[in-house]
Amino acid sequence: MKKAILIIQCPDQKGIVAEVSRFLFTYQGNILEVDQHVDEEMGRFFMRASWELDSFALREDEISPRFAEEVARRFGMEFSLHFNFPKPRMAIFVSKLSHCLFDILGRHHSGQLEVDIPLVISNHADLGDVVRAFGIPFHHIPVTAQNKSDAENRQLELLEKHQVDFVVLARYMQILSGDFIRSFPNRIINIHHSFLPAFVGARPYHAAYERGVKIIGATAHYVTEELDAGPIIEQEVARVRHHNTVSELVQIGQDVEKVTLSKAINYHLDRKVLPFRNKTIIFY
Repeated sequence: MKKAILIIQCPDQKGIVAEVSRFLFTYQGNILEVDQHVDEEMGRFFMRASWELDSFALREDEISPRFAEEVARRFGMEFSLHFNFPKPRMAIFVSKLSHCLFDILGRHHSGQLEVDIPLVISNHADLGDVVRAFGIPFHHIPVTAQNKSDAENRQLELLEKHQVDFVVLARYMQILSGDFIRSFPNRIINIHHSFLPAFVGARPYHAAYERGVKIIGATAHYVTEELDAGPIIEQEVARVRHHNTVSELVQIGQDVEKVTLSKAINYHLDRKVLPFRNKTIIFY
């Protein structure tokens, strides 16, 4: 089914839902989903609406200008229009840890992710055979302190060549430069462990074990120049107990990371994420 998705934000005021509905009804749109939210502190209205295109009376290129003229200007709306075709193109960046990569490739292979994956890029060669077994090109681009800029330029050239829409960091253990991030604003998704309290460094699960944590989890977020502080898309937690070993904590943590990342990818694919300032509105 071909469908359109309209994402709206504007100052909260009366009549918004009625006018959006009237617009879609006027042009014979069969509404599939509508979700809305009002942030009362900011007086801001947010909305996501999707509808079938087959019976819609406007051509795809007519919808935005007509909506702007008939609805958006009156309410001071910022809006974006999307379609569920063609499939978005997603690049995966990975290092040596394979759990998130395996999960994404498996979901993609089974049809759970409506996305094309034209390439996987890694700073290590370890997972090349895994990626190629799924019929996806693998590019090994080593990254060091000395060649980081050149390596990122090569990565960006590949992303442009393959017309990549967004990037997923499936435990890619490198910090991206500001120039790279600005090339894909709110289009780079990262996953990282999330402990209460937070443990940094190379051995977070060992530190968590020593502190006897009771909850571990994961956070998926858009990447910004402030490390691990971008708008949050999804979070999950799992309870652990005193008898769990360090290796069990690692396994539990990796399982949570896989689920959290896959949910974030699907929210992004379905256009259910609206970044606003440094947080997100998630339309369920």
